Formats: sequence, C-alpha cells, structure tokens
Amino acid sequence: MDDILDYFLCDVCAGKDFKQVYNFGLRFHGVNFSDDLIYDEMVGARFQCTKCGKLFSKEEIDSGLTLLRKERIKRD
Repeated sequence: MDDILDYFLCDVCAGKDFKQVYNFGLRFHGVNFSDDLIYDEMVGARFQCTKCGKLFSKEEIDSGLTLLRKERIKRD
C-alpha cells in the first residue's frame, strides 16, 4: 500500500503551512497569608497560517488532525 498524506488545512484559505507565534505575560495574584502579590510567568503558543494569518490553538489543530484520522479510517 502506498503512503497517504493528509494535512491540517486552514479553514479560511486552505493553507497548510503554519508558524508558531508566542506571547509572554505575568499573572499576578494574592495569597491569603500575605498582602504581597505573587506572580506566575505565562507563555502561550499559537499557530499562524502563513498564507492568510489566521491563528489556531494547539487544541484546534489536534482536533482537526483527529477528524482527518477518523475520516481516513472510515474510507479505507
């Protein structure tokens, strides 16, 4: 059997190439034993279509790949 390649495609422009886009932030919150604020560093990653610029989360891409896998298994 030959290999079959299916790609996650952008739902706007059908592009298949993405670049990773990061954002960085701090989350401040209080604690009940002190009046001082503490913080956590946060790093978020999204994936941007290189053709139209639409952003996707990792969860959206994983969901799309799961759907591709299920459709391919049904056909074969």
